[in-house]
Amino acid sequence: MLGGIGPGGDEELVHREVPSPNHNERAAPISMVVLHYTEMKPVETALERMCDPEASVSAHYCITEEGEVIRLVPEERRAWHAGQSFWRGLPDVNSASIGIELDHPGHALGYRSFAEPQISALIPLLARIVRQYNIPRANVVGHSCVAPMRKIDPGELFPWERLAEYKLCLPRPTSLAAGDPFHNERVFFLALERFGYDITDQRKAVEAFERRWRPECITGVVDGEIAAILWQLLLDRDQGRTR
Repeated sequence: MLGGIGPGGDEELVHREVPSPNHNERAAPISMVVLHYTEMKPVETALERMCDPEASVSAHYCITEEGEVIRLVPEERRAWHAGQSFWRGLPDVNSASIGIELDHPGHALGYRSFAEPQISALIPLLARIVRQYNIPRANVVGHSCVAPMRKIDPGELFPWERLAEYKLCLPRPTSLAAGDPFHNERVFFLALERFGYDITDQRKAVEAFERRWRPECITGVVDGEIAAILWQLLLDRDQGRTR
């Protein structure tokens, strides 16, 4: 199922609660979802850290590789998962987002594909969240999208296209007929910022864009293909074909 459960009625989607003290009041309405990997094993290690007041980190949910959905912070509260971050002009991503941690070894402990039970558990939870808060598909992002200078998770093996099949995130553009319209890199980076990315570190911003939209080739260098992808994303959004 794709989560026909309203507020407070997640019994079929959430398997247990591990309450974290690490949260505070939101300063903005919910308009985003940020996906992470824990880069810790076993999952209990990650849960302990997210519940440690001295660590000052948390997330709303953690999903194990076996597909167990664990709630740590109520959605109405501001969890501390994104850190210093930026998306589409918003510098306080934590206030506007729901954070979902995926139990995973990450790049530090042996990067690998995400487990099928985990993704199967993520899809209905994400579907309920997206529907309940009317979240645009462009605002379902990875940690690397909102913090390109610091983070690379969930990484190049995350199955974005699987989520896109359920209209839970934007799909990778397949029609690039418009080509590369940018006359120089300065114009490209202005467009990249317009789409949502922090371009303070231009190379890291390009790597983050590639990691999301061209994960098979991450160079940090602007080329015709990524320029064409960015242009198509902006065209689709501005012409109302995506949201």
